[in-house]
Amino acid sequence: MGYGRVMSWNRSLAGFAALNGTMAVAVGAFAAHGAGPQVKTFLTTGASYQLTHALLGLVCALWPAAPRLAHLGGWLAAAGGLIFCVALSLIGLASLPALGAVAPVGGVLMIAGWVVVALAAFRPPSINA
Repeated sequence: MGYGRVMSWNRSLAGFAALNGTMAVAVGAFAAHGAGPQVKTFLTTGASYQLTHALLGLVCALWPAAPRLAHLGGWLAAAGGLIFCVALSLIGLASLPALGAVAPVGGVLMIAGWVVVALAAFRPPSINA
């Protein structure tokens, strides 16, 4: 990969993904060391999904030749991971079970992100860019 390709990365998506990863590690650490047993599962699940999708967002931000589909997939995945984690965290920490209706929105965004990334991977570069 040449230097020019490195310069085409999506800095906004990379920054958003990195902040998502930071939050996921913090939530996971709190789940492991400070949360009660009734909250631990919510936090651990949310942090796990958020971290996975933060990494997908970062990979998409660094995708060679910067295809728009890959960036879109990264944004969908990273935003979905954030929404899912925040919803589960608030269900557990603030006893807001109504946010159980918000968590699936994050889940749908994460799934959509993976589908869009798959489309980006299988399309010829001329269509993808």
